Parts: sequence; structure tokens; C-alpha cells
Amino acid sequence: MQSVNNHVTLIGNMGSQAEITNFENGGKVARFNLATNKYTSDSNKRKAEWHRVFAWGNIAGFIESYGDKGKQLAIHGRLVNRTYLSKEGKQRKVTEIEIKHVIGL
Repeated sequence: MQSVNNHVTLIGNMGSQAEITNFENGGKVARFNLATNKYTSDSNKRKAEWHRVFAWGNIAGFIESYGDKGKQLAIHGRLVNRTYLSKEGKQRKVTEIEIKHVIGL
């Protein structure tokens, strides 16, 4: 059963060109970091908060063709927690956002 309470909506800027992985079956995934602005109490200074995001299929294709460093996006998706092994063989945990909808702004 799919969770109906796991929703994330962000508006931010791409930190770099998306890393695209193409699979033998024709599928693809796009991964990149998204920066959102947080305003601090001292003089309303902006501070970037970084989010790891990814998208599959047609959304990955859109990001591949539209996305570039600095491009502003509105994304809607869900939080995903996963575990992986680092190059050093250590287990790492990461929280990412899986994009389900995207709008280029």
C-alpha cells in the first residue's frame, strides 16, 4: 500500500547539471542537488539549504533537457530513505526526494 502522507513540495535552484544514468532497458534516472532559500533572523540574510533529489523516466528526460545549474524548479514528490555502501565499504544512510511532478520556472 502506498503512503498518502509522504509529500514534499519545494521551489529551488539546481546546484549543477543533473547526473543522468541510462539503463539497458531504455529507462533513465536523473540525480542532482536542489538549493532552497532559508532566511535567517539577522538582517533577513538568505542561506541555502541543500536537498538530494532524483527522478525516473519522462521526468528524468525533462530534467536532462531543461535542467542546468541555476535553473529554478518547482518539484513535488516523496521522501525516500536508503542505505548504500561507500567506496570505502562503509554503510551510509541518505534521505532523498523522489520527484513525481516538476515544473520549470
